Amino acid sequence: MTAGHGSPILMAIGLNPKFISQLNTADAQQLEHVVHEAGLERGCSESVGKLLVSVASGLKSTPFVDANRPTLLAYIADGRISSQAQVAAAIEYLTSGVEKFDVSRFEQQCGVGVVISPEHISSVVAGALSSCVEEIKVKRYFFAFGPLLGKIRVQLPFCDAAVLKTELDAQILALLGPKTEKDSIRTKKPKVPKEVNEAEPNPMSAPIMTMAEIEKQYIGRALDSAVNTPELTAMHNTVTGGRIRTRFPPEPNGFLHIGHAKAMNFSFGFAKSKGGVTFLRYDDTNPSAEKRVFIDSIAENVSWLGHSPFETTYSSEYFPELYELAMELIRRGKAYVCHQTQAEIKAARAARMDQPPSPWRDTPIEENLRKFEWMRQGRYKEGEVTLRMKIDIAHANPCMWDPVAYRIKYEAHPHVGDAWCIYPSYDFSHCLVDSIEHITHSLCTLEFEVRRDSYYWLLEALDLYRPLVWEYSRLNITYNVMSKRKLKQLVEQLYVNGWDDPRMLTVNGLRRRGYTPTAINEFCARVGVTRSENTIAMSLLEACIRQEQDEQAPRTMAVLDPLRMTLTNVPDDFAEFVDVPIHPKRSEMGTRPVALSKTVFIDRSDFRMDDSPSFYGLAPGKQVHLKFAYHITCQKAVVDEAGNVVELQCTLDKDSTTKLKGIIHWVSGPNPLPVVVRLYSYLFKSMDPSALGDEWLDDLNEKSLVVMDKALVDGSLRGVAQGTRFQFERLGYFIVDSDSVLECPVFNRIVELKESKEKRDM
Repeated sequence: MTAGHGSPILMAIGLNPKFISQLNTADAQQLEHVVHEAGLERGCSESVGKLLVSVASGLKSTPFVDANRPTLLAYIADGRISSQAQVAAAIEYLTSGVEKFDVSRFEQQCGVGVVISPEHISSVVAGALSSCVEEIKVKRYFFAFGPLLGKIRVQLPFCDAAVLKTELDAQILALLGPKTEKDSIRTKKPKVPKEVNEAEPNPMSAPIMTMAEIEKQYIGRALDSAVNTPELTAMHNTVTGGRIRTRFPPEPNGFLHIGHAKAMNFSFGFAKSKGGVTFLRYDDTNPSAEKRVFIDSIAENVSWLGHSPFETTYSSEYFPELYELAMELIRRGKAYVCHQTQAEIKAARAARMDQPPSPWRDTPIEENLRKFEWMRQGRYKEGEVTLRMKIDIAHANPCMWDPVAYRIKYEAHPHVGDAWCIYPSYDFSHCLVDSIEHITHSLCTLEFEVRRDSYYWLLEALDLYRPLVWEYSRLNITYNVMSKRKLKQLVEQLYVNGWDDPRMLTVNGLRRRGYTPTAINEFCARVGVTRSENTIAMSLLEACIRQEQDEQAPRTMAVLDPLRMTLTNVPDDFAEFVDVPIHPKRSEMGTRPVALSKTVFIDRSDFRMDDSPSFYGLAPGKQVHLKFAYHITCQKAVVDEAGNVVELQCTLDKDSTTKLKGIIHWVSGPNPLPVVVRLYSYLFKSMDPSALGDEWLDDLNEKSLVVMDKALVDGSLRGVAQGTRFQFERLGYFIVDSDSVLECPVFNRIVELKESKEKRDM
């Protein structure tokens, strides 16, 4: 278990000897291999050594990774990559599924050459605060600083998040001073219902469920073991001061999705509505599945969604307390060391309530204590023994059939290292950590309801405080899958482009698609929390972002499939600027000048050789209006040898005041900006792909991503920042993607202007 101890190569790269001593054989060998590959066997600074550790632990071997890892290490060795954020970006690039290593794209994604001074960090943070300083002064510490930090991170993507948080906290303190008593008491404001046009079906029309309405549902299945004694209640109230405590306890074995966003919204929202607090707790008891990249991603997601934990904790940090509680359970005759294999335990349980007891169920207490200590010391092989709770193998609930409390795993833990080789199970640790943290309301989804019996049995067996358990239904959304296993399969089998693919309902995928924290939280509030299983229409989530962006997004024009149009009745050097409103409903946003020239590009879908009464676009001999400009009339369509229309010859009529139904968008010819536009749609064709069983992958929508790689937008968008959102006139809402480069931005479609007929018919 301590194979890294004394390695001269690892000592030479500046690592803490204690860290080195905790490395297992495989991890130590992999790290040494990385050091050799980097050519740093003779030594380097501690900061570089830590970057090498991140590469060794975070970059798993594949043919592509093995071929290009030396390049990454060369960047680290010569200082071009010098931060953990850059290494994380490099790992993301190398594991994103790209087929060919592109140096310029790699350097851009990793921020090579980007230097961030403390003065620049301070300036960016100050600028972000100044943009909303008056609101901050009014709301003080109730202001949502999480989204503000998210905006700062967009501007400084390669700056350490902790550094940004420290600087933001310092500037907030300088602006507001220390927290006062009033800063702990939020003034509640009644929600004003939005007006909705009742003539049209509107997914936003359902009222938001209040916390009071939610609370009425939760009178769960009563158990005598759930009742606290007066002494336990008094002790609990002394610790909490009578305040509500909830927790959001994700296991860091994957990336969060919108179901977790709903759980966050409920846990943080319920506690806040009661003047209480919420813990962010990493439920990290399985080192086989958990990784540092997941821990970091969860923290970022929680912050981005605007939630501020009262405290961030790890179940692994309670391992010493959990070990002592296991010893106490054995002393009370309620746990035993079992030598049955996992297969033998499974076979016995197949007999259900007629199962034979484990041959080791009645082992004397002293022998169990001795064997459990031997488990901790590493004297047994993996799978050779477990510690099981001694409950009731004849109980109607299978969760009471002597569940496993501890198992042996000779794997280093991503948070606490190699200090332990025995790890507690979910059934053992979850309720105990809830009790240790004095959680008042343990909120979880309905599949955990069967564990309520064992949850309270263990707390009663150890005479510990018992939280109130509430279970609610999981979030299911049409045209999507939410299972971690299925999401992982989509990623690993390359049906999608990584965990942040905009078609995925992971938090990272939604963020890259262009969804905002406010829109996601609005959706979660509208969905509400019930005990009834249901499936929510994807159109509700789309309506939340559509409504927000209709109010906020600046307007611009884009043509996805450009068709050249020449105005034949104006000079070659013709140029006239027309004033275009940046937002038609918000005059305070002003206007922008758009050049109209002799050459104009329209969308090919706005032209037909054969006109029809229901078509309002352009056709030979027909007149339409260029939006914000003038009427035009098509005089001739120029075609190539294959019969394809390659140019329209039109005349401009600046004096006509005829009202026309046909109004088309356009981009001026002198200096258009080439862009790539990704049109995202539903990932599946069926409303419930999971209902298809093993055939669910056959339901993938082959049109879920359509790439328009010859699109054009107005030249004024050159240099637009990643993450900027726009409404493309007549097309929908779009966001600048992280794949963008200066001369060719990439835009992701967030959502259409309205739900299309094609979607309704799917």
